[in-house]
Amino acid sequence: MKILIVCSGNAPNFEFEKHQAFIYDQVEAIKKVDVTISFDYFFINQKGIKGYLSCLKNLRTKISKNSYQCVHAHFVMSSLLANLQRKAPVITTFHGSDINLKWHRWVSMVVALMSKKVIYVSQQIWNKSVLQLREKTEIIPCGIDFWLFTPYNKQEAKKIMGLLPDRKYVLFSSNFGNKVKNPELAQKAIAALANSTVVLLELKNYTRTEVALLMNATDVALMTSFSEGSPQFIKEALACNRPVISTDVGDVRSIIENVEGCYISTYDPQDVAQKLKQALQIAPTFQSRHKIQNFDNQLIASQVINIYKNIQSSSI
Repeated sequence: MKILIVCSGNAPNFEFEKHQAFIYDQVEAIKKVDVTISFDYFFINQKGIKGYLSCLKNLRTKISKNSYQCVHAHFVMSSLLANLQRKAPVITTFHGSDINLKWHRWVSMVVALMSKKVIYVSQQIWNKSVLQLREKTEIIPCGIDFWLFTPYNKQEAKKIMGLLPDRKYVLFSSNFGNKVKNPELAQKAIAALANSTVVLLELKNYTRTEVALLMNATDVALMTSFSEGSPQFIKEALACNRPVISTDVGDVRSIIENVEGCYISTYDPQDVAQKLKQALQIAPTFQSRHKIQNFDNQLIASQVINIYKNIQSSSI
């Protein structure tokens, strides 16, 4: 079975593993679970709806030259493009931003109608969708590579990542230029702590291995986003036994609700700061990995494989 992955490749100096990490991880997990499945890729390097649609000729050419059992498109605009060819059936995965943004939400309705199967990464995202087609919908979160995201000695991780041994580090969920992630709130909360030994780090331009090391080198994971789908950042932090503070976005509440030492915050910097203090205190003895075993990438991969095989059998 051969699957074509369609997704954006617009990031500067694009690297699949780095810039589409959650898709990369899922593909690698699927290949480990079922060696009979292979993948090909179509990375979109144009922006805006006109840019995406300008790639249609190249996509059709690629599909016409290969025998793909299906196309798996990630995010709404990639799926819109994928569905404009009608030779291979399309599976669409909605990750969050394609439903959280109102204009994308209406486009997603069209995409859902055209797609053979639709995957939402959380129940919360599906609840927001304009058109809820139960018969073709699956709720499947992105999984975690538990082999990579595993607890590691903090001081060793700090040394490898060039961090000071006597500082406490709070890892922010993205780069400070990403406005949807609301870095201003995180920065105000750190300032409100009035503690020079606590440092806020941005998550920017790291490989997957470096992200795992950074998770282990830091003390607390902080997400202050305005919107999310099913954020990998939260699950990866928990897999590394790092306490989490997050605004009430995506499916974060349902992930951390049974994990003592994790907190849902408001958008008040003082509230975030207070919860940071609590999390920093318990960080040395915090344990969470055993609470999220249901996000094991290989379990998730098996669910996606079932969809691939159902589509293959229906087209025979």
